[in-house]
Amino acid sequence: MPPTTTYDLLIIGTGFAGCTTALSYLQATHHLQPPPRIALLEAGKNGERCGGSRWTEALLRLDKNLNFDPGWIHEMARVSNGQADMEYCKKLGEEARKTVEYIESLGVGFLRHEEKDVLLEFETEQHFVMTQGGGWAMIQVLMNHIQRFENCDVFWETEGRELLTNGVGRVNGVKVRRENGMFESFYAKEVVLACGGFEGNPELLTQYVGGDVDNLGLIAPGLRYNRGQGLTMALSVGAATAGSFDGMHIELTDARSNKPNAAIYGHSYGILVNGDGERFCDEGKRHLFATFEGIAVELWRKQKNKGFLVIDGSIIERFRPGWVYGETDLEPVYADRIGELAEMLRVDGGMLEKTVREFNAACNEEPFDPMKLDGKATSGLKVNKSNWAKPLESPYYAFPVTARVVFTFGGVKVNTDSQVLDTKGVPIPGLWAAGELTGLYYNGNPPLTSVLRCLTFGRLAGTLLAKRFYTGDSG
Repeated sequence: MPPTTTYDLLIIGTGFAGCTTALSYLQATHHLQPPPRIALLEAGKNGERCGGSRWTEALLRLDKNLNFDPGWIHEMARVSNGQADMEYCKKLGEEARKTVEYIESLGVGFLRHEEKDVLLEFETEQHFVMTQGGGWAMIQVLMNHIQRFENCDVFWETEGRELLTNGVGRVNGVKVRRENGMFESFYAKEVVLACGGFEGNPELLTQYVGGDVDNLGLIAPGLRYNRGQGLTMALSVGAATAGSFDGMHIELTDARSNKPNAAIYGHSYGILVNGDGERFCDEGKRHLFATFEGIAVELWRKQKNKGFLVIDGSIIERFRPGWVYGETDLEPVYADRIGELAEMLRVDGGMLEKTVREFNAACNEEPFDPMKLDGKATSGLKVNKSNWAKPLESPYYAFPVTARVVFTFGGVKVNTDSQVLDTKGVPIPGLWAAGELTGLYYNGNPPLTSVLRCLTFGRLAGTLLAKRFYTGDSG
């Protein structure tokens, strides 16, 4: 079917949120004759699409029965100081299992992972769910299903630039810039923004986040297309905002690696030093997932985004292979002596030896137990470690680390139906949004939920939009 520029539904973005919106809509309307016409508009090239979706490991905060962690809602309220939209959070909790079962029915495989070496703060009996093949496998399955529908067109290298409205303010299309650099207008009864945050836009990062954004890389190459165009377009028609605009989810990664998502998670079980060889944070303040974002932020903001995670052979033996140190494609630096390790890392050997010596001497005699907050702490140091303070012994290993951004927190405000709200809390007619473009997180990101919310609210939006189409409800 030849592409046209007039559709029933336009979706901007082909990540998890955009694809689940499209597929659930197509499935719910396939029986109609003629079927509604839909277009997916993607800024990236075909092989680089989907922002961060295709690159993520897609870990999900679910138990072995695919039940959502009930404690996450309370954690969101605590971390956000009550600012997060609790109705939205409750909706995610109610719908997450249905979403994963839906995705599983399409052919995506999930591994129910029981974690036996890392204490999780989740109320999931030490379980979380891994996507087999990661985000790339999930996106491939979703897109393969979408492309079976002849009433859906996909446009690559097509960046949304401006929302179009009719004479009374209803959104009815979008002006885009095509791959040839020319503008083109697409029209539709409904428009869904699902094109990610603004982490790929240094100007917006400087404006909202501040700090040395030029020294902050992206965790995956597709994120460079997340330039905040959806946010900018929505603001231009009066959308309200939500989430911390000065906040973002960033992670420690292997500074040597060019592999997307080369995260280093195991900061809790060693010491983190800056470029001068000095410790700068409490590596064991809380659970691993509860601290890895904040430590990455501190490395970037206060330590010139250069550091080293130093661990010893007993930790390597316990956690490798596995996800804790296994996301990078490179082996850790190895040495029998700290001075030798410092030389290989190009760190002041005297300072690193002093740091390790003082740390080892400050560790108490409590037994080391990574499956609980063990109270094995240091005392008397400038920066003490609260848990898992095990003296480092030869052989020594180290990962050079740098922080890289995953997604931004600030975005447009939506209701639980994914309708974009104006500054008075009224839905903007014809405009919807899902995924990381929608603001939710304040002060931090209680983890393993960003993929779930993209999938869940995309699915719900597509289903509701389909119902509105065949009932004739144009809002």
